[in-house]
Amino acid sequence: MIDERRDELRRTYLSLGSGELVAAAAFVGVATGIVAPRLGEPDDRLALWSALAPLVVVLVQAGVYWLAARTWVGRGTMPSGLAVVYRAFRVLDPVLLAAGLVGVLVWWPSSSWAVVLVLGVWAFGVVEYVNYFVVRLAYPLGETRKIAERRVPRLVVDVRAAS
Repeated sequence: MIDERRDELRRTYLSLGSGELVAAAAFVGVATGIVAPRLGEPDDRLALWSALAPLVVVLVQAGVYWLAARTWVGRGTMPSGLAVVYRAFRVLDPVLLAAGLVGVLVWWPSSSWAVVLVLGVWAFGVVEYVNYFVVRLAYPLGETRKIAERRVPRLVVDVRAAS
């Protein structure tokens, strides 16, 4: 791979990685500072955090992946030890998402807006998991038709190449 292309990918991966980490921090910050104080009942807050925790975990995993991938892009493959970790995430994250849904159901929010918010946050966690570990869903606006192609996510490609 020519150095210009590698440099371009490294910049893209830096943007993607830092973006995912900033998104995780933003979700936590908004939940802590704005949403949780407006929730009426303690169970509402527990439901929010049950939905939010899996999303934040997936976003942090994704951010770390993109930042780490900057080291091997255009030069080699994902280190095998890191591939083992991401294979484990692929199995453990659905368990975490399921546990989050159980928490949402146990601490069902008391208001309809909180129900919509909490279920939306949890669903976004599922979408992020699918995007990174099952089928690529995220494309630039002009390329959203590619979703129908069911492309393998870059993370999965890298994990498979490390085997």
